Amino acid sequence: MSNKIKFPPLNEQLEIIKRGASEIIPEEELIKKLEKSIESGKPLNIKLGCDPTRPDLHLGHSVVLRKLAQFQELGHQAILIIGDFTALIGDPSGRNTTRPPLTDTEIEENAKSYFEQAYKILDKEKTKIVYNSEWLGKMNFADVIKLASKYTVARMLERDDFTNRFKSGIPISMHEILYPLAQAMDSVAIESDVELGGTDQKFNLLVGRDIQREHGMDPQVILTMPILVGTDGVEKMSKSYDNYIGISDSPKEIYGRTLSIPDNIIYNYYEVATDVSSEELKEIKSYLEDETKNPRDLKRQLARALVEMYHSKEAAIQAEQEFDNVFINKGIPEDIPEYKPEYSKHDNYRFNNKS
Repeated sequence: MSNKIKFPPLNEQLEIIKRGASEIIPEEELIKKLEKSIESGKPLNIKLGCDPTRPDLHLGHSVVLRKLAQFQELGHQAILIIGDFTALIGDPSGRNTTRPPLTDTEIEENAKSYFEQAYKILDKEKTKIVYNSEWLGKMNFADVIKLASKYTVARMLERDDFTNRFKSGIPISMHEILYPLAQAMDSVAIESDVELGGTDQKFNLLVGRDIQREHGMDPQVILTMPILVGTDGVEKMSKSYDNYIGISDSPKEIYGRTLSIPDNIIYNYYEVATDVSSEELKEIKSYLEDETKNPRDLKRQLARALVEMYHSKEAAIQAEQEFDNVFINKGIPEDIPEYKPEYSKHDNYRFNNKS
């Protein structure tokens, strides 16, 4: 009995993989890997590194998770790497300060929370989970020196946040420089064919290609996804900016926060945060370009879609009805708390005998 997997045609896979992607480096190598996969019936290893410093996931995180799920649905092997060892280093991508290391307990609790939320997007039974302490924790100092010899300081300082900190005189610790190399060893350990990440991870993903070559492997293709703008329409989605839509938020919160986004990012949300088809995307784009149409209708449709994705269709309908009741019909929320005041005899006398 053959274990070969029958994959969708190349063009069909490429259309799904390229949707919403910022960059595929290099695309011609991805095509070759897919063709080989189709011919052999063997799935590609699709890697996504998980950050155990983030216990709560929002739509911004869902963008790359959804791309991993798309590869998974095409028949490829989704691999989540929990950075329990690299969390001891702390990746400062997009920050001007060194991230404090986490304790083992914090890492374990955050990883558990991550799984619970990520499985709202990924197929739990088909997702492979590994911890990078399995290989990084076994390296001795000689191994680290050998790994460090494969990359130059000049190349490492090409990374944007390192460059900015260096020019500003902000200290860069040696252990931070080791982070991209440690992440690259993850790609070596699992024989990654494709690594996913946000655009802010591009440098680290490219280092993975170089280190794989140094180990005599075919380098991984990297696919970066855009950083989702938050509900304020300005900053990237983040809890610290309070402009996020949480994956585990209540239906009412997801619906209400979605309706607060500015009109100019509606299409982007549909493209990277929902399952609407390519044809529907074209219709949405055309609708938004029509000045006679009200974008509010599309926003309400988006809000319903997001609630349905992370809860249910019934919850989406109820959330919309509740929103309309409170904000359009000026009604009373269904879940308003009730308080029964208690008055003393003196209070009753005063209220009933106003002078």
